[in-house]
Amino acid sequence: MSTLKASFEILKTQIENIGTFHIQLSDLLKEEVKKIETFRERQKEQRKKLQSIMEKVQKKKVAVYKRTIESKKTYEVRCREADEAEHGAEKITVASKNSEKGRQRAKQCRQAAKETEKLYSTNIVQLESVRRDWEETHKSTCEVFQQLEGDRISMLRCALWDHCNHFSMQCVKDDEFYEEVRKLLELCDITTDNNYFIGRKSTGTRPPEPILFESYYQTQKSGDSNGQAHFAGGGEEDMTMRGSDPLLGSSVNIRFDNLENPHSAPAPFGGASAVESDGGYAELPGLLGAASLPTVSADDDTCYIVDHEYVAKEEDELSVSRGELIRVLEQGEDGWWTAEKNGKTGLVPGNYLGKR
Repeated sequence: MSTLKASFEILKTQIENIGTFHIQLSDLLKEEVKKIETFRERQKEQRKKLQSIMEKVQKKKVAVYKRTIESKKTYEVRCREADEAEHGAEKITVASKNSEKGRQRAKQCRQAAKETEKLYSTNIVQLESVRRDWEETHKSTCEVFQQLEGDRISMLRCALWDHCNHFSMQCVKDDEFYEEVRKLLELCDITTDNNYFIGRKSTGTRPPEPILFESYYQTQKSGDSNGQAHFAGGGEEDMTMRGSDPLLGSSVNIRFDNLENPHSAPAPFGGASAVESDGGYAELPGLLGAASLPTVSADDDTCYIVDHEYVAKEEDELSVSRGELIRVLEQGEDGWWTAEKNGKTGLVPGNYLGKR
């Protein structure tokens, strides 16, 4: 409560503010991630197109290369056959019947070798053309890939840079919010909080008085008064009864002077003899002075006599002496009565008073 409670309240408020800013930062980061995903998908489509072109060129190059290799092998075979046929024709004698056939066969083999040579040469030219096309395509594709990679690195670097800026700004905001909490915590004071708690929760300025012995017979004897317990002096013991009410800010003190046996009359006050009145209370001639009698009338219903002396302990209380006549203006349910004496008004314990 008090300053510490205010510190908790400002901390709660600032944490809520920080949470709000974190949510906003989260939304901002989500937007950045969507941009990165869009950029990635666009580059992916571009790479697919380039890869498709490269695959077509590569397949064409491989096909022409295979055809060229086959034509080369055929060309080499035909050349060997032609050489063998010509070498065999030279060995045949002029008179031999097979000389003409040998020359004819050598001629055919040489013709086949020339045809395969021409095909092989054509395939070589075609392969070179395809190779150049493949090389140019490959070169341009690599350049595009390099550009795409540069764009990707640049884009991600800028995105990460922005993320770091956002995080730094969030940290600055968080520190500003926490600084507000620290400023209020500097005003938090232990003494102030303790005094505030005492002011709100205190039930009085003094601890409750202990409850002491209350004579059963004295309570019966004085039970016909105002409903509170009254006590008459007797014997040689000096006892005090104190009662405390949690609703009161202070304690009620009831003193018994010289408690005697329940059938004896009150001891004389100031050396004068006490005579029991019609109401069951002892007359105290020594205390019924002329100063107190003119203020109230004995026949008044609000007129009470003080059975026990009470000394005021608070500013709103009234000091009374035993035997005085006072006027009761209000009877409180908490045991404290508002009384008037000699023009002064204050609170007195109701069980200190009795009817005449």
